[in-house]
Amino acid sequence: MHDIRAIRENPEAFDAGLAKRGLEPQSAALLALDERRRALITEVQEVQARRNEASKAIGAAKARRDDPTDLMAEVAALKERLPQIDAEEKALGEQLNAVLAALPNLPLADVPQGEDEKDNALVHERGAQPSFGFAPREHDAIGPALGLDFETGALLSGSRFTFVRGAAARLHRALGQFMLDTLTRDHGYEEAVVPLLVRDETMFGTGQLPKFAEDSFQTTDGRWLIPTAEVSLTNAVREKILSADVLPLRLTAMSACFRSEAGAAGRDTRGYIRQHQFEKVEMVSITAPEASETEHERMTACAEDILTKLGLAFRRMKLCTGDMGFTAARTYDLEVWLPGQNQYREISSCSTCGDFQARRMNARFRPEGEKNTRFVHTLNGSGLAVGRTLVAVVENYQQEDGSIAVPEVLQAYLGGLNRLEPKA
Repeated sequence: MHDIRAIRENPEAFDAGLAKRGLEPQSAALLALDERRRALITEVQEVQARRNEASKAIGAAKARRDDPTDLMAEVAALKERLPQIDAEEKALGEQLNAVLAALPNLPLADVPQGEDEKDNALVHERGAQPSFGFAPREHDAIGPALGLDFETGALLSGSRFTFVRGAAARLHRALGQFMLDTLTRDHGYEEAVVPLLVRDETMFGTGQLPKFAEDSFQTTDGRWLIPTAEVSLTNAVREKILSADVLPLRLTAMSACFRSEAGAAGRDTRGYIRQHQFEKVEMVSITAPEASETEHERMTACAEDILTKLGLAFRRMKLCTGDMGFTAARTYDLEVWLPGQNQYREISSCSTCGDFQARRMNARFRPEGEKNTRFVHTLNGSGLAVGRTLVAVVENYQQEDGSIAVPEVLQAYLGGLNRLEPKA
C-alpha cells in the first residue's frame, strides 16, 4: 500500500517507480482524488463550525426576543448537508484506497529494469555442478521407483497433485526437518505452526487480495487456503504497535501451500516442480526500516546456507522489475542446478517489501524515546521449497542404478541411511 502523503510530496518519483514496472503515470489521478477528498473534509469542518455558530446565534436571538426562523432554517440545512458530505468523502476515500491497493510496490534503485526473467542479473554462483559417468535423468523418470506417485495423485485430485510415499516421503520429511533445524538452531528463527485458512483481510495484508484472487483457492465459507506461510507469519503483527526492542522478529514455519497456478497453464505439467499443493519452509522478518537492507542480505544467506550444506550448486539472481512480485521492492531468487534438466531452476525467492505490507496491515513500532510510531518493514523468503529441494537432491545425487545417495547432513534424519534404493 502506498502512502498518499509521499505521493503528494514527490509525484515525479512515484511515477518514475511505476514506469520501471512498465505502468503508466498514476500520480495525477491519485492526487485529484485526494484533493477532492481533502476538500470535502475541509467542508465538513466548515459546516460543523457554521452550524455551531448559528446554533449559538439562535440562542442569542431568542434571548433578545428576535425572530430566529432564518437561523433555524440554516441550521436544519447544515444538518442535512453534513451526512451527504460524509458519504461523499467516504466514497472518495474508498476509491482512493482501492487504486492505491491495486498498484505494486516501487522497486529499489538497484533493481535492474527489464521485462522478464531474461533480464534478471546474476549476483553470484556457488558450489560445483556434479559430473556423471552416465547421462543424468530428470526426477520424473527416477522418482516413481522412489515413491513419487504421479498417477495416484492425478487419480485422487487431478493434474498437479502427487501422492508421495516410501523413500521419497521419508526424504521429503527429512528435508523439511533439516531446513527448520538449520533456521532455528543456526540462524535464530523462531519456529511456528500457522493457520492454513485465513480471512480476506489477512490475504489483503500481504498483497494476495484483491488483485490476485484467482491465484488462490477459497473455501465455501469465504476463507482462503494460504499460498505460502508468509501470509500467516507476516500478519502475526497486523494491527499491532511493537516495542522497538523486540525487533527484528524472525519467524519460520513449514506449511502446506495451495496455489491455483492460474497464470502457469502449460508450464511444468510434468513431474514435481509446479504443484497445486506443496510444502515450503518460509522465513519472515519484521524489522525497523533502517535494518531491512541488512536483513535482506542475511535472510538470503540463510537460504543459501541450506543449499550449501546439502552440497547443491546454485546461483543468486537479482530479479528485474518485470519479473518481481507485486509486494516486493527487491527480490533475490536462488536457482539450484538440476543436471537432469541441464539448467538452473528457482528454489527460493527472498524479498524485502519495505513498509508496503505494513501499511496494508497497519503494523507499526514505537522507536525508543519517541512518541510517534512508524511502520515496520517486512521481508519474506523460502528456506526452502521442500518439493523442489527433493527434486534437486534426486537429480544431483542420482546413481546409475536408480538409487539416490543421501547427502551427509540428511543421514541422521533417515536413521543413518546413506542411500535410498528404488523399488524393483
